[in-house]
Amino acid sequence: MKVVRPNCRWQFTAADVEFILGALGKGPNDAEALASLFVDVGSRDALLEQDSLHAAILEGTSCLQISPRLYFYVLVRRVLQRAGIADREIADYMAEFTQTGRTHASGEGGGGPAFEYFFEMMETLRRCDERGGFELRAHMGNLALFQSGLFIERIERRAARKGFPDVTYYEQIGESSFRMASRQRLATRLGLDELLDRIADCFHRLRLALNSLADRVFSWGEADAQVAHMLVRGG
Repeated sequence: MKVVRPNCRWQFTAADVEFILGALGKGPNDAEALASLFVDVGSRDALLEQDSLHAAILEGTSCLQISPRLYFYVLVRRVLQRAGIADREIADYMAEFTQTGRTHASGEGGGGPAFEYFFEMMETLRRCDERGGFELRAHMGNLALFQSGLFIERIERRAARKGFPDVTYYEQIGESSFRMASRQRLATRLGLDELLDRIADCFHRLRLALNSLADRVFSWGEADAQVAHMLVRGG
């Protein structure tokens, strides 16, 4: 099971950079100036938050030739800002997990059967070694956040008709999983302890922010079906 890290902003493709410069540049000399700014971390982060870039991604009429990392980072960062969550590292972490589509965990060091339900994962935690326990707890937090954030209507529908857990259950699982993962020694060695703890602190607000993102994504028409599929695959 691969540990998710906040790496979106470091792995943009050449096509991503070209798209960003094209969306932000207004004249023939602007692209060169913007390109020089892009190598600076602070300037790059400021460029990624420009309204014109956000609009270019949302309003594009043709298939966007950009990576899922750029696409989801810009969208997630914007909804978190609107929710009053200014932490770029959290936005990066969430975008990294969202764009991968990883929703299932495996037991036995990754070679066992895939787990779909939280009770299966909690049972497996009793048999995990230190690394396996950290990875599985972090995964449970990720899964709880993105299922309750992006598929809230499905959770509510299942809870009402079939007696499945409601969103409160997902929030409890998610917050506690992130919190416990943050306290693992491996989290400290990987430099993820403080980040995971911050995610636990604002889990409810993060979930609501993703609900608003889902409202936007699932309101798209056929022209956006390919991008929507990038988000819902594995859900």
